[in-house]
Amino acid sequence: MKFTEGYWLKSERVQPSYATQAFTVERIPNGMRITAPERPILSRADALDQTVLLVDFVSAAHNDIAVTVTHFTAYDLPEPRFALCGEPDEVSVEVTDDEAVMTAGDLTVRVNRKRWAYQFEAQGRVLTTSGFRNTAYLRRDKYPATMRPSPDYFTADYTPYLLTELSLKAGETVYGLGERFTAFVKNGQCVDMWNEDGGTASEIAYKNIPFYMTSEHYGVFVDHSGPVSFEVASEKVEYVGFSVEGEQLRYHLIYGRTPADILDVYTGMTGRPALPPAWSFGLWLSTCFKPEYDEKTTSELIAGMQDRDIPFRVFHFDCYWMAALRWCDFEWDQAVFSDVKGMLERYHQKGLKICAWINPYIAQNTKAFAEGVEHGYFLMRADGCGVKQVDNWQPGMAVVDFTNPDACAWYASKLKTVLEAGVDCFKTDFGERIPTDVVYANGNDPVAMHNYYTFLYNRTVFELLKAEKGEKEAVLFARSATAGSQQFPVHWGGDCFASYPSMAETLRGGLSFAMSGFSFWSHDISGFESTATPDLYKRWLQFGIFSTHSRLHGSDTYRVPWIFDDEANDVVRAFSRLKCRLMPYLYRMAMDAHAHGTPVMRPMVFSYPEDPACRYLDMQYMLGDSLLVAPIFNDEGRGEFYLPQGRWVNLIDNAVREGGRWLSEQYDYFHMPVFVKENTLLAMGANEQVPDYDYADHVTLHYYLPQEGEAARCEVPDISGTVVWTAQAQAQDGAVLITVSDPAVQASYAIHLADGRVLEGALTEKETRITL
Repeated sequence: MKFTEGYWLKSERVQPSYATQAFTVERIPNGMRITAPERPILSRADALDQTVLLVDFVSAAHNDIAVTVTHFTAYDLPEPRFALCGEPDEVSVEVTDDEAVMTAGDLTVRVNRKRWAYQFEAQGRVLTTSGFRNTAYLRRDKYPATMRPSPDYFTADYTPYLLTELSLKAGETVYGLGERFTAFVKNGQCVDMWNEDGGTASEIAYKNIPFYMTSEHYGVFVDHSGPVSFEVASEKVEYVGFSVEGEQLRYHLIYGRTPADILDVYTGMTGRPALPPAWSFGLWLSTCFKPEYDEKTTSELIAGMQDRDIPFRVFHFDCYWMAALRWCDFEWDQAVFSDVKGMLERYHQKGLKICAWINPYIAQNTKAFAEGVEHGYFLMRADGCGVKQVDNWQPGMAVVDFTNPDACAWYASKLKTVLEAGVDCFKTDFGERIPTDVVYANGNDPVAMHNYYTFLYNRTVFELLKAEKGEKEAVLFARSATAGSQQFPVHWGGDCFASYPSMAETLRGGLSFAMSGFSFWSHDISGFESTATPDLYKRWLQFGIFSTHSRLHGSDTYRVPWIFDDEANDVVRAFSRLKCRLMPYLYRMAMDAHAHGTPVMRPMVFSYPEDPACRYLDMQYMLGDSLLVAPIFNDEGRGEFYLPQGRWVNLIDNAVREGGRWLSEQYDYFHMPVFVKENTLLAMGANEQVPDYDYADHVTLHYYLPQEGEAARCEVPDISGTVVWTAQAQAQDGAVLITVSDPAVQASYAIHLADGRVLEGALTEKETRITL
């Protein structure tokens, strides 16, 4: 939200009170409190008729300083609060007449007492500053004295806002703020935190996360579950401003030497992502939205994939497993599916997991609706006239009130019956269209609840899956999110269109999402709306396979490959098999995400923050530590990509390329730019049919472009997320020495050299020496 009209003028709608002085400094637990008046207090008379802000700086966790700016301390907005964790650093506070300095961990905040300004410092350098007219209490739409509706001095005749602005350095770039489909670098954008169902082609986002990080080694989390407005080098091009309505503004500044360090602190505070089950990394096939289907149709789709020997692991039933106009009553449409348990058991016997679509809305004229009304499980109208109902999506639908524990238990009980029929997981769709003219059971402010609703919704479903299936079997396919929702993976990118521009915007959204603390992400391969050309289908399939989770889903037509062309069958088969073989590597990267919040799909700037060429790259990414993926975004087969410094080898055809430059190359549908960086020891499994198997059994260690004197290490997990076998390789004096933790494991090696040779053999000893 903008409060000024250019550099000189404030908005005519705003009466601002800016912090101008650190009048007093008080030591408080784990930090310090500053009293900041709107005018300098130089005499006793100056202390009258003042707006005064209280600014607290407190260590919240390692290298995390929480800042709270408060105007009226007794103001109590009934807002939901994020559950934050963290052990504060040891804090020192030094106060002089000129400044107050607080140090916690590697972070220092230095406050100028004479002229209001503060700056965050780390490792001997300034990260960001806030000074002249950067901290403010603002009265918006305040009535002039002659227009006040009441002579009462205490009448609230304006809307209060609090604002903080943090400086940007020349060339500093800003990332994150959720899954956003606009430009990857957020400089120049006005971003409002308000979840909406708007597809992938606009500034609207399903997943608004009030967290950003910059190229200057810090991140900022604005600790408000309700609307937050960010002006990212927009209202003031030298600052990121963020504002909230109310009497208090809370934010955290997090320092990290690397982006991974920042996300380690952030996800440690807001919640680590669960480790998805290994089977969920396989290919998902959907009934899709609008096509007609019954058991005969779904069985034909499954048989078509298996008869063509195309590996896939999950079959998804979209909306019409329930009858039309009855979503969600959680009852299978008996006119279409007469033997649900038998059908799902037959699909299980074919080696498939089953997913079913749900949302948190209940259509009227269903038994579920009547139960919810009778017991008070829905959001109520603000005017007191019963349950809030709308005709969006389903006729007369109501919205489940997840602030009511009884409603949560009731909703979970409905889903439990679906699980008992044979379903393994849920696609938790929607959660954005949450009305604000409603009353919640716990009295929370409905505007503040709008974004937070999705957290309660997805948590309810995820906790049910943990209870019924086991903690390591729980997985969702969720569309909406807020801060902390990374605890309930997986999320997908929403309703994209079947076109190359939409494929590119989908990737931009995923990369922004990764910079916002989310580790597992997917999208509708070949686009949700419309039907792709065969060319686009095969190119998007490549991108989809090299995402953490891969799903064939759309709106108007089935997404099975044979409806596109015969070659599509071969392309899907080849890449699905490749992903299965890569699972020892991918699941090890997933374990890192679970432990530290490091995304598996990583923007180039995340992995190479010191390479200036990577700062704006949004059409390629790193998949884990070692794989660089550059999807093809044109129908000419032209791959355009940047390789950072060093040597790289193509995973598919072993072509070696020198980095530190841009390349443009031609690829058929069985090849693409996917490169392994030099000196990588990459474990590839022996199973190319399923993603969940014994990864160590007959594993092959691929040692790419060994570097003299530098060791490469590899850890192989099992499907429970435990490292069970390790290996190390090192090139020295014309040979490679490979050391394994357990020689009883049947394993082999393949050493990929720069001259194109590949040396292969068995690993039967604890140490194996191979002459190059």
